[in-house]
Parts: sequence; structure tokens; C-alpha cells
Amino acid sequence: MNNPTLDKTGSETYLDNLLQQCQANPPVIDADYLQTLRKNAVSEVQELSFPSKRDEEWRFTDISQLYELEFTAAKPATVSQQIADIFILPETQKSCLVFVNGQYVSQLSNVSALPTDIYIGNLSNLSDTQKSKVVKFLGKQEGERDAFTALNTAGIRDVAVILVNPNIIVETPIELLFIAVGSDSPSLIQPRTLVVAEKGSSLSLVEYYGRLEQCSEVIQNQPYFTNSVTEICLEDNAQINHSRIQRELADSFHIGKTAITQNQDSRYTCNEVNLGAKLSRHTLQIWQNGKQTETNLNGLTMIDGEQISDTHSAVLLNHTHGTAHQLHKCIIDGNGHGIFNGKIFVPKPAQVTNATQLNRNLLLSPKARINTKPELQITADNVKCSHGATISQLEADELFYLQSRGLNETDSRHLLIDAFAAEILEKIPLTSLRQRLTQCVVCRTLDA
Repeated sequence: MNNPTLDKTGSETYLDNLLQQCQANPPVIDADYLQTLRKNAVSEVQELSFPSKRDEEWRFTDISQLYELEFTAAKPATVSQQIADIFILPETQKSCLVFVNGQYVSQLSNVSALPTDIYIGNLSNLSDTQKSKVVKFLGKQEGERDAFTALNTAGIRDVAVILVNPNIIVETPIELLFIAVGSDSPSLIQPRTLVVAEKGSSLSLVEYYGRLEQCSEVIQNQPYFTNSVTEICLEDNAQINHSRIQRELADSFHIGKTAITQNQDSRYTCNEVNLGAKLSRHTLQIWQNGKQTETNLNGLTMIDGEQISDTHSAVLLNHTHGTAHQLHKCIIDGNGHGIFNGKIFVPKPAQVTNATQLNRNLLLSPKARINTKPELQITADNVKCSHGATISQLEADELFYLQSRGLNETDSRHLLIDAFAAEILEKIPLTSLRQRLTQCVVCRTLDA
């Protein structure tokens, strides 16, 4: 396809072709509930259209680059234990599931450090009780319909599943590692994750997307498209600290959705870092379905060159005494284009709500761009809410101050950029992951 701009008929044909690729491989288990999910999602895809800049939610995000490539379902690939160990964190060596091109690899996975009161694995080894929980929660999240989520559901083959029983405190952090392996033709990879934290339980989770090469700035001329969906359910008084890391290669595409439901007294934190992909978009949707629910969203996007990175979020506070705090930062260099759109809904029943939202952006070059739109929609009258956005360059007086203390201009710039990112990176609970990402930011800063 040479023309990146498609008319409606062309986009529908492209969507149909993707749908065919999604259905190319059957699920890893023969289960009626999976077949029903897939069948219903196929019907949904056929009712939807591919998003374009004419759609309000996509008007700043040009996905025409996708149309230039014809993706086929990713083929199974082999990764050695030595390569996988590069990505597996020291804290999660015995609490990690590994998926390669969307397929579970038991030989590379190790969960021996985790308690027996939780299930972590894929769909193949579920007990009847665990299966009933998966049936209850998988594909049941609320929210707006969109073509990419429907495509993922239509092509469900396997699922990374974490089920935590009531009142279980999982002390060991868990890592879900999704590794992409390129091929001669553009490939489509569709990871799916389900996490259920039952009443009074707690866990720390790392969700990592990347290619074999550690550096996300590498171009291999083997493009792939990761279309991921993660569903997280927190029951009463449950707690999840979730770190989501996207470090796809620079010629790849990544579109992800994370849907979270929180019951009364639950606490959810997301620490999101986006560094890779030619085009990336992550959509966060959170429903607070109980009183005294707490949501914390921390995000860092760092892009350069011709990268496009889009973060959309929506937090729906539906009950009293809810809190939601969001801080998202973007560092943009070269011709990079960042997009942030965050919504917090505070309807009439959500009295005594405390909600804050701030998007801070640092532009390092004259051609760097950011489109930012923080939104608060409030109809409740007894609330404490604020939102805002800042767009700036490195401050001349700050550079001057550092240079007056003996630093040269280059080192002064690097110090300020690193400090800007550190406010988000410091919130990541795993020391080794925090150090790796800090080193990655430093490395990219040196090239800025």
C-alpha cells in the first residue's frame, strides 16, 4: 500500500485484513468462553471503523504509517535463556512469566518464589475455580469500544493470568515480560493480560514490552505492531503497584490499553514509562466503583527523532471520598510529537473528592511538538480538584546558575533533563528497574 491516506473503504479493507490475521491462529485451549469472546469481538470489529484524525480522540495522532505496512500474524520464535535473562530483573528471577511474540514460553518462565495462594501462568493450567474467575473477568471491562481492543479480543490465543486470593500479600514483585522477535515481513503481536486482586490482597507488578535489542533507538528494518490489552480488577481493600514499561524498537508500533476497575478502599498506582516505538499510544481507563478509592497515575514519555507518542487517560470517580492524582511528563527532542489527553470525571455522587492532574512538557528542540489537553468534568459541588499543563524549554537562568558553579553548558543541560525525569522514575518501587531506566534516560540525554 503506497498511499498512506485511505478513504473509508480502504480503511475498512485494511481493518478486515488485520481481522483475518488476528484469527489466523486458534486459542491454546478449546474453551467455549474463549470462542464466544472471539466471536463477539469479530462482530464488534465489523461494526467499527479504523480511527482517523477526523475522530476527536485521535485528531492529533496520525496513524497513517500503519497503513503503509501489511502485517501478518507473528510466528513463533525462539529466545535463549541467556537473552531472556537480560530483561528479567534481579528481583523477579523466580517470579516472571515470559511471552515471545505473544506466546507463553514455560521454559523461560519461573514463578517458584511466589506463594501457592496465587495463580500466575497462562490459560493452559487453570483449575475449575480459577477458570470461573477468568470467565467472570476476561473481556468484561466497561468503557468505550475501539477497534484495537476489539481486534485483540477477536484474536485471543492465550492470556497472562494473575489471580491473587483474598488477604494474600505478595511480597515478591511479579514481572510479565513480552519480548518481540522480528521477521522478514511486518508482524502483528497481540499480548493479553488479566490481573485479579481479591479482597485485602496486595502485589507489585512490572509489565515490560521490548525487543531483543535493549536499546529502543535501534532500527532493524523489521517492523512489528504490538497491540496489547491489560485488564486489572481490584476488589475491596486490594492494592496494586503497577509499572508499565514500553521500550519497543524505533521502527515498531505499539498501541496498548489498560482497563482498571477498583472497588471500595482499593489503591492502584501506575508508573508508566514510554521510550520506544516509531508510533505509540497507551490508553488508561479507570473506574472507581466504591467509596474511599485511591488512584495514582505517574507517567514519563521521552522521545526524539520522528517518534510519535500518545497518552490518553480517563478516571471515572463514582463514589464519595475518592482520590485521583496524575502527573505525566514528556521530554521531546528532534521532530518528536507528544500527545497527552487526560480526563477526570467527577459526577454528582462523587462528593468529597480530591483530584489533581498535571502534564509537564519539556521541549528540547525548535521542531519538537506537544498537544496537551488535561480535562476535569465536575458536577459534584463538594470537591477539591485542580488540573493544568506546562510547556517549556530549559530555563536560561537555571543553565546560567549551574555554569556559574563550574559545570559546562552540556553537563548543565544533561543535569536539568535528568532531574526533570527523576521525579517520575523515583516512584518506581523496584531498585534495579529504576536504575536501568535512569541509565537509559541518561544515555538518551547524552545524545540530546
